Amino acid sequence: MSSVTIKRWLLKPFVFFSIIFVLKSLLAWGVIFEDTQFWKSVLTEIPFVWALFFLIERFASKRKLGYYMTVNLLVTAIFFAAIMYFKYYGVIVTYHAAEQVNQVTAVRNSVFSLMDPYYLLIFTDIIVLGFYFFINKNGRNYKKDKINRHNGRMLHVVLFAVSLGLCLFNILPNKASMNEIKKAQEMGILNYEAYTIFAQDKPELVEASEITQDTINQLKGIDASAVSPYAGAAKGKNLIIIQLESFQNFLLGLKVDGQEVTPNLNRLMEDSLYFNNFYQMVGQGNTSDAEFVVNSSFYIPPQGAATMSYVDKEVPSLPRLLQASGYQTATFHTNDVEFWNRGELYSSLGWDHYYDHKFFGDEDTFFFGASDEVLYRKTSEKLKEMNDEGQPFYAQVISMSAHHPFTIPAEKYKMKLPERYEGTFVGDYIRSQNYADYAFGQFVDELKANGLWDNSLIMVYGDHMGLPIYSLDHDDKELMKEIYGYDYAYANMLNIPLLIHGQQLAPQTLEQVGGEVDIMPTAASLLGVSMDNNIHFGQDLLSQSYNLLPQRYYLPTGSFIASSGLLIPGNSFEDNTQYLLANGGHTPAGTEDEYTRALRLRQLSDSYVTQLPDKAPAEE
Repeated sequence: MSSVTIKRWLLKPFVFFSIIFVLKSLLAWGVIFEDTQFWKSVLTEIPFVWALFFLIERFASKRKLGYYMTVNLLVTAIFFAAIMYFKYYGVIVTYHAAEQVNQVTAVRNSVFSLMDPYYLLIFTDIIVLGFYFFINKNGRNYKKDKINRHNGRMLHVVLFAVSLGLCLFNILPNKASMNEIKKAQEMGILNYEAYTIFAQDKPELVEASEITQDTINQLKGIDASAVSPYAGAAKGKNLIIIQLESFQNFLLGLKVDGQEVTPNLNRLMEDSLYFNNFYQMVGQGNTSDAEFVVNSSFYIPPQGAATMSYVDKEVPSLPRLLQASGYQTATFHTNDVEFWNRGELYSSLGWDHYYDHKFFGDEDTFFFGASDEVLYRKTSEKLKEMNDEGQPFYAQVISMSAHHPFTIPAEKYKMKLPERYEGTFVGDYIRSQNYADYAFGQFVDELKANGLWDNSLIMVYGDHMGLPIYSLDHDDKELMKEIYGYDYAYANMLNIPLLIHGQQLAPQTLEQVGGEVDIMPTAASLLGVSMDNNIHFGQDLLSQSYNLLPQRYYLPTGSFIASSGLLIPGNSFEDNTQYLLANGGHTPAGTEDEYTRALRLRQLSDSYVTQLPDKAPAEE
């Protein structure tokens, strides 16, 4: 075969674009999957684009090249979205993410801060071909070439059927896989995206009448006869819950070349109940999901954020529970209440009042609203007003200044980083959390000054991770290894702190496993408020020694954290991977029974919340 013949063959749109997509699939696989296999990516991704190409060859009589370019652009966009979504969330993007387009746009700086320049190579051919075909004279002539003849139409139909069959061959045997990332790798990214659109299997609902607290307790392994030594210890006290943005547990007690990163929280830790094996339980909604889980003791929904899936329901909640005991309730957040649909969330949870951007204003603004200094100053003033009204209150305070990508203004720097931390993601994270700690210290001083500190039960926790493993480059991973003394792992990533401070509580470190779903029942127990009439999936952390926490979204379906460790299933339980707890040295030993119970707990939570009564329409 002559070189001219080879060149003509390679320049045929079908062949040319097939080669292009082999290269693009390899780039996407190299970012997303740990073990990129050349032939695996080709055999799973190429049949999908070939099916589209054979349709073009069969039906396009004109502008065939334009159709190839359109397919090229659309499929490239899917690959690029998969890359960037994985770098930000650690999961495979699906069509459900379209529900959060406005939110993703709002955090675009965070998303694109994770982009390595070589990711843009995926668009190289589009730019070059666009210039060649639409601007260059030779390219315009090429478009007019005789590529529109449709010889062998029946052959194209047969080849389309074969390509579609190969797609189904990749999809059908892997439908039952529990691990979404493994499922996407076995099916191929493009096949997986199509599968999620067309499958849309609705989860089987359990009748609400069958969902009892006894059933939940048995699945969780709760000892119902156990009583917390601190039950009712804070009865009649105010409750102040502080949610720290992106705050991971390793920050507490951390020193960088002798400098304390969180001196104020360290002092609180030494004077509080400190849970060092406490874990996030959020999903796509991140901060807003944490607000939902903490205030409802339910799990996040199967898809999307709680603020999109559950806000049409009247949700049994901590605000409602405490209102029945004479409390007034309010939540404080410097961002606009419509971000992540929080206005509807707060209505569903039954808050008496919320204070957002309209209350805090534009003073000292960065990222999404006023700084934490403004948040805490104005909140403390409002809490003093509420306290002076003569009835106890529950207030949740949402910090925001240490938000991804953690590039706070230079005037907010409160510590000087060593040279090896400068210009790194980990360094920016530590510096932003150092500022968040500084602002938190001011809040503590203000609460003490206005007499609220000693008259309140204070609970402080991190809402979600700040340093996802899949977002770290080599230098960042080395810094994390320096901090931990070993390789940064999944349990470390999900590990957030919980601090509980009250005058009647003896300071100590507790290694009991807990998650955000446990905050509501633990707070209720300390305040002496019964939860007998509230279905809940958390537990009083001060009365139990065992816990089972189903995980979702940031870990594959079927993952769980328990006193036995962290377990991530593969295609099923049998090929699972297990990890130590963040602060536990025992060999992980998660069992199939725990795996089955975790899946059942998720199903019960999904079923119960889905069948809750719709909330009353807002009064106009």
